Amino acid sequence: VQLQASGGGLVQPGGSLRLSCAASGSIVSHDMAWYRQFPGQARELVATITSGGDIADYKGDVKGRFTISRDNAKNTVYLQMINLKPEDTAVYVCNAGRKIGNYYYPQSGWGQGTQVTVSS
Repeated sequence: VQLQASGGGLVQPGGSLRLSCAASGSIVSHDMAWYRQFPGQARELVATITSGGDIADYKGDVKGRFTISRDNAKNTVYLQMINLKPEDTAVYVCNAGRKIGNYYYPQSGWGQGTQVTVSS
């Protein structure tokens, strides 16, 4: 499955954005994840959601501000972000994979991410 993230942009601190990740095929059997990448750094896992959408997990500093969700009928995963901070500025990408215990194993390609810039 190929993935395309969208919905990024420039937003002021405290603002909100909703990212979308559209898949080229069915994601119903995949756990899904959002990652972000800061310039010159490795990707970091931000949020995961199980294939049925019943369990979501978050990186500590986004917990309470970001919400991951999915619509399997539309082969799309979302990341709602509120109360954005300058340190959230990064390229956000999505991935289809498998969550086993506390570990997420990426399986799909990364596709093109979407830039989120939080600045006044």
